[in-house]
Amino acid sequence: MSKGSFLTASVGRKFLMSLTGLFLIMFLLVHMSINLLLIFDDSGDLFNIAAHFMATNPLIKIIEPVLALRFVIHILWSVLITLQNIKARPVKYLQSQQGINSTWASRNMFILGAMLFIYIGIHLYNFWWKMKFAGDPLLEHITVMQAGAPVEMENAYALVSNLFKESLVYDLIYIAGGILLGLHVSHGFWSAFQTIGLNNVVWRKRLFVLANIIGIIFALGFSVIPLYFLIKF
Repeated sequence: MSKGSFLTASVGRKFLMSLTGLFLIMFLLVHMSINLLLIFDDSGDLFNIAAHFMATNPLIKIIEPVLALRFVIHILWSVLITLQNIKARPVKYLQSQQGINSTWASRNMFILGAMLFIYIGIHLYNFWWKMKFAGDPLLEHITVMQAGAPVEMENAYALVSNLFKESLVYDLIYIAGGILLGLHVSHGFWSAFQTIGLNNVVWRKRLFVLANIIGIIFALGFSVIPLYFLIKF
């Protein structure tokens, strides 16, 4: 099978979908780890240092557009696969059969993805767009001691923490977004390795358990941040 025919075939599209999904899971793990600094240091210094590193490191600046491209590819491929599945199966399975053969997340992966797309759009507008382009008074430069030396940087902590402290609506949105992300990642992780070829009886069970654990970690990791500010402040 040629490269072109592989990518246009169903198995090729699912394989590419799996690879982009696993790549995005690794990015989300790094992103979550940095965001969790918000709840371990109320001074904001740790988060500001990490955000400053991500914004100024030359390697990160190269990786960022690659991540954006992978994200776009992941979305487009998911839409394409969903549309082709609908076309291939015009008659829906009975709900009872679906419940037996698959999880709720797997049956509603496209809906979860669409909801996550809205959540990510809100997230990008509230933080990434302001940090990169629009600016915000809360992002005024501050001086933080780093390795014994003063470093000037934007107060990213003030921007993020203020939103969670002041808006119950956004707290609930981000908590819901964390849960949705956990569900999406849980099925996506298991499905990706199944597509790659680890689909025998032994590995299927192990990956299913591991996928659930990873999904719970992501759900808790992202939702605990707004919950922390909601309860403490």
